[in-house]
Amino acid sequence: MEYTKFEKATIIGARALQLAYGAPPLIKIRESISSPLDLAELEFNEDAIPIVVIRVD
Repeated sequence: MEYTKFEKATIIGARALQLAYGAPPLIKIRESISSPLDLAELEFNEDAIPIVVIRVD
């Protein structure tokens, strides 16, 4: 599924908040990742975030 830039920002932001509050990462963490936002973006790029976008016309 192709996401709009707004959907992508919302998904990454929501996941970063979850990670900041202690949610376990869904992928292996590299040592170079230091912030929840970086980790959330990496998870998004690897299609590992289980958040569903429902579009209503």
